[in-house]
Amino acid sequence: MTNARPAAAGEHGRGPAAGPGGGTGDGPGSQGQLGAARGAVGPMLRRWRERAGLSQLELALRADSSSRHISFVETGRAVPGKDTLLRLAEHLDVPVRERNSLLLAAGYAPHYPTTPARSPALDALRADLERTVTAYEPYPALAVDGTYEVIAANRGIAMLLEGVPGELLAPPLNAMRVTLHPEGLAPRILNFREWRGHLLRQMERQLALVRSGELRRLYEEVSAYPLPPGGEESAGGDSPFALPLVIGHEGRRLSFLSTITTFNTPVDVTVSELAVEAFLPAGPETARELRRLLP
Repeated sequence: MTNARPAAAGEHGRGPAAGPGGGTGDGPGSQGQLGAARGAVGPMLRRWRERAGLSQLELALRADSSSRHISFVETGRAVPGKDTLLRLAEHLDVPVRERNSLLLAAGYAPHYPTTPARSPALDALRADLERTVTAYEPYPALAVDGTYEVIAANRGIAMLLEGVPGELLAPPLNAMRVTLHPEGLAPRILNFREWRGHLLRQMERQLALVRSGELRRLYEEVSAYPLPPGGEESAGGDSPFALPLVIGHEGRRLSFLSTITTFNTPVDVTVSELAVEAFLPAGPETARELRRLLP
């Protein structure tokens, strides 16, 4: 079912921040600062820069720095200030969770809080997500967190899950698990092998960006599920420009294109990883069938 993925947006740091030694930390700094950061933040920053395909000079021009300073940071000869590190991370599109890891490696406290998705502090946000997915009806839509736990879902999703065993639907419902489990949606997905491969590659890309033990365990679980019979259809003909999800429902063929919505410039790790996924009909036949099923 799900194609949703965490966002990698963030915001600039606010105002000057003192380094561990009391200064801004943008120069060579004290031996104590260097000892804390030399073996950690420099290589981490270099890996993110190389992943982004930028040279030290290109990153310096984007982040209003100098290639010499970035070289010093990457080799451990200088410790970046907190604001400088956040600015570099933003220009490298480092996920918000990993920006906190960069700060910790440099000896700073995390900048972004991590509010549990079910916290009362996010009640208003969850209500907004419920309204958002409901607005998509009769088209299926759901909201998930960074480990694919379902935060909100509409009647379209409930319709697709009809007949799935109760143990797979028990809270907390996990969209990736219920999609790939051989007793979940898997036997109903006509192009299951295509869709499964797509989802597993997506999770692999996430794991390359974000260090998450929970996400790693989920990947190891769902990738080990046995394949159900069938699901070998190629659905390329259903859409000339995107891989569709094709589901058999009540003897009819429903073909969907997935769209993803994430939050722009979030300032909380949890919120940065929330995603709303809507399954839009890939053709008029699916649209008519959904209006019939969910008037």
